[in-house]
Formats: sequence, C-alpha cells, structure tokens
Amino acid sequence: MNPTTHDPLQDAHVVVFGGATGIGLATATAAHARGARVTLVGRTPAKLAIAAAPLGARTAVADITDRRAVEAVFAKGDPIDHLVITAGTLGGGPLAVSDPDVLLAALQERIAGSLYAIKAALPLMPPTGSIVLTGGQLSDRPAAGLSVVAAAVRGIEALAQALALELKPIRVNVIAPGFVDTPLFDGLGEAARSGLLAQAAQTLPGGRIGQADEVAQAILLLLVNSYMNGEVLHVDGGGRLV
Repeated sequence: MNPTTHDPLQDAHVVVFGGATGIGLATATAAHARGARVTLVGRTPAKLAIAAAPLGARTAVADITDRRAVEAVFAKGDPIDHLVITAGTLGGGPLAVSDPDVLLAALQERIAGSLYAIKAALPLMPPTGSIVLTGGQLSDRPAAGLSVVAAAVRGIEALAQALALELKPIRVNVIAPGFVDTPLFDGLGEAARSGLLAQAAQTLPGGRIGQADEVAQAILLLLVNSYMNGEVLHVDGGGRLV
C-alpha cells in the first residue's frame, strides 16, 4: 500500500466471533497488522487469552447460540466498524440414524447465532460499517452426513444477500471457504483429520488445501472494498469445480 494512502482498517474496531482460533484468529491478526482494534469473541476463556495476548485485543466469552451471552458482548456500547462471524462447527450425521434436534444445532450456530450477533451489533455500527458471515463449499458441493450444515451455509448466502438490501448502507457479505487447515477438523481425531485433508488436497486443482491466513486476506478484502455488497466470495482452491 502507498504509505501516503490511509488504510481504511487503521483504528477501525473489528469484532470477530470465533476469534480464538482458525480463520477468525487469522482475520483478527491480519486486521491488527493493518492498525485495527480487535475484539475476539469465543467460548473458551483460556483460548481467548492466548489468542488475544500478542494482539492486545479485547476478549468476550460467549457461545454464539446463547442470545443473552451474545447481547452481553455489545453491552458496553463501544462503536463497531466491522463484524466478522466465523463461529461454527461441522457436527452432523446421517439423518436415518441421527436425532434431528442434534442436527439442527448447525442452523442454531450459523443462522440463529448470526442473527443474534447482527441484531445486537447494529445500533453500534456506522453507515459505513460492514458484516462478513461465513458460508462454505458445502453450499455448492454438499456431502452425505452434513445435510443440515449444507442447508445452513446455503441459508447464510440468502440471509446475507437479503440483509444487504435491508440494512443498507451497511454492507453484508459472505466468505465461503473450502478445505482449510484449521482446528475445525480436530474433532475427527488426528488420523482421520490427516486422512481427510490429504484426500481433499489430491482432488483440488492446486494439489493442496488452504491456510487460514489465505481466507483471512479475502475477508479483509470484503471489509475494506466498499463496493462489495451481497457478495459470496469463494476461497476454496477450485473445490466447487471438482
């Protein structure tokens, strides 16, 4: 960037749900490097403390599915320039052998949680503010056993595009990652995790999976490019094509 050009993230306040690890933490780190003030929101105080220390970031403990906890994040009334929501898990299972109420947790995390956070943040956001929600490759390439997660990430796209009209001039966009090396897959166990990611890499045109910082740079583009609105930005290594 030209040193005489003002960085739009300089002194901006960026709130990141899911900010303790993975894509959320990478986004917070990249925003901080460009002069932003960052608040990390997550469920685990210990992880948040470790993530926040090198950034000098504020932290807030909240499960995004808990409306009261999410509203408490914004209770101090600090102005917010950008809201980034990366929280979400990959819980699922085949419908025939799964409790539908358990599967529906994906909608609670990704749809309801996003609504809770956006509703609470709106009074604190300027007209120049922006929101980035997280979709995913499953919207275009659904997988057996992850039907409700696929429905949730497809729903996030529709939600963002409708809110881009409803909340104008605040911008609302979606980042849609493919396979990325993050703690999202840790619940599978090390052997299954390594096998899944290695298999995914073999299918991709570039022969590798993505890194969290690569997705973070795309999120920062959505934050600072004031002409991007209602966009679904795919960062999947061409995963939608194979």
